[in-house]
Amino acid sequence: MKLIALKARARVKAARDMIDVAEGLRIVAATKLRGFFLNMLQPIRTSMTTNMQVVQTSIWLKYRSLYAFLQRHAPTVASEVQRAYVGAARTYFETGFRRYIRSLGWVKARMVEKPDTIVTGAGETTEPSTNVERLSYARIDGPGVTLAYMVDDKTYKEPIEALFRSLMLVLMDNATAEYTFITSFFATEQLPLPHRKETSGNSLLSPPSLLSPTSADFDDIRSNPASDYAPSSPRRRLSSFNSAVNMALASPETTLKEEQSTLNGIWKQVMDPVLEYCKTFINSALDPAPPVIPLLTMIRLIEDVMAEVQKRNCSPMESYIFTIRLQMWPVFQKAMADNIDALKNYAEGAGSSFFRRGAVTTDSGVASICQRYVVLFNSFVALTTSSEETMIFSNLLRLRQELSKLITSHTDKIGDVVAKATAQATLYDRLLQGLSRGPSPASHPKAQSEIAYWREREEEARRRIAIASRQR
Repeated sequence: MKLIALKARARVKAARDMIDVAEGLRIVAATKLRGFFLNMLQPIRTSMTTNMQVVQTSIWLKYRSLYAFLQRHAPTVASEVQRAYVGAARTYFETGFRRYIRSLGWVKARMVEKPDTIVTGAGETTEPSTNVERLSYARIDGPGVTLAYMVDDKTYKEPIEALFRSLMLVLMDNATAEYTFITSFFATEQLPLPHRKETSGNSLLSPPSLLSPTSADFDDIRSNPASDYAPSSPRRRLSSFNSAVNMALASPETTLKEEQSTLNGIWKQVMDPVLEYCKTFINSALDPAPPVIPLLTMIRLIEDVMAEVQKRNCSPMESYIFTIRLQMWPVFQKAMADNIDALKNYAEGAGSSFFRRGAVTTDSGVASICQRYVVLFNSFVALTTSSEETMIFSNLLRLRQELSKLITSHTDKIGDVVAKATAQATLYDRLLQGLSRGPSPASHPKAQSEIAYWREREEEARRRIAIASRQR
């Protein structure tokens, strides 16, 4: 501030006499601060066991005002310190995530699930039940994440959605904490203009009002990331009195956008290798696609992560998560289409004739498919809070239609009317019992309509039994 004031009063002889002395002090201070900040990077560069968040909160943010001095009076040195930090942090995160993702890959190879359809091995294997524990991986608040040291246990296994959740939570905490630090430490400061009074009638030359992370409004839209510290407010750097006037005349919105763009760029330089490693792992998890229930679990998790990232106000990370979400929905749609087509082909086998042959359906096979449909429906409803999820429930509706056709075509082979209606009523009752015991609340609109649909079919079959029995 004193240096800016001297430059602003360059016409005053006393100020001109002090400029040379002040310039010498500025050079000495900038030189010493350069070495000071570069030395603070040594713990990050020399050891991967260094806790990055502790270094940032306990050391770097403590000396934020010294870096602000470099931004104002030695921008070249400030840029050098920034580049040195970006290089050290980039290597730190790249190394850590590369090792962690490699460990997750080893665990992933120990438990491989084939993307079987609803009819694969029907009646030949043990029938599944709704796995509530695996559904819990769809939320941030849930089981603990997989840690690197756990991989040393050769018997340690986790399903793909658990590994995906571990990666996304570790990425979210580290990426948002790093973004908060970058926007706090490297943001440029704006100082009040020298000898300029603010008036209520004209605030043209007053500094723009910015959100402070310590204000109530900021806290309301931001949740605490992995590290806990109180960053300083983003500010714009002033190198001279003229730049101060120009900055005051500039549009506050333009200034904030430029500042935000610069900080986002710094974050991307640090996190780009990490995001690429995560993208590679996610692609390997989606190709080949996992079973449809774990896939929807992963989609729900990514939506939960995106909501939390929005609360933490990390815009570049939000864009990355949104891209992953867009990538996963087409995979889900294809998986559901495969299940519907498989069930349709299986049902056509039930009505095969001399000119059209297909797989022969059995009572145990159809009962097995009914149980798998119950597990699929209950899991989807448990993973869906809104009844307006068109992609999910439209696919379930198509699957239900094919299942209803299968039951009808399979029982049509029974000649006796009573036996035929009894077989249908038995299958409908099996569906109703499974749907009623689902983990999702029965108050869910889709669960109610599904139960009502199959109950109507059961009542209709029992009426046919009663009518046929009276006619005998």
